[in-house]
Amino acid sequence: MEIISSLFLLFSISFNYIGNWNLVFADDTLIKTQCHNAEVPEACIQCVKSDPRSQSADKVGIAAIVITCISNKAMTLESNMTVLASSVHDKDLKLVLQDCQKELSDAKTNLTTAMDRLKNKDYDQTNYLVNHALQKEFDCKKNVGDLQFTLPTTVLNDMTLYEELSEAAMRIIDRFL
Repeated sequence: MEIISSLFLLFSISFNYIGNWNLVFADDTLIKTQCHNAEVPEACIQCVKSDPRSQSADKVGIAAIVITCISNKAMTLESNMTVLASSVHDKDLKLVLQDCQKELSDAKTNLTTAMDRLKNKDYDQTNYLVNHALQKEFDCKKNVGDLQFTLPTTVLNDMTLYEELSEAAMRIIDRFL
């Protein structure tokens, strides 16, 4: 009887281990499927996997996680623009950086509204708002570049990631339509 109990316990543990592994694999598959059309799928996958909600997220949940990552990046960029604006002496550059800070704050608002639209299954409006938030970052980068100012590498890297994730979110949401 003891041998049968031991075998049953071993079988149960093995089944649970394999079952959990398959569940994680299924989640990984869904994440990769949703992110694979992005220009940089690795950025999308890394964003989604960094959020604990990803283990139970459906495709709309994955889009919500990506929008959260974009919003977090907008917050970082907004803070960076505030610091940069306070440290430059050129008046025109200071004004442009302050405008960038305001535009990135507006982008965060757009992304918050995009999340609400996503939850209400208004996917066209969700994409419009994500795109609008992306345009604010593009405008900031262009205006700073027009003044021949080179942003710090860390800020440029954050901007690139912001763009990659925005593009990924829009492609994911496009497939809902």
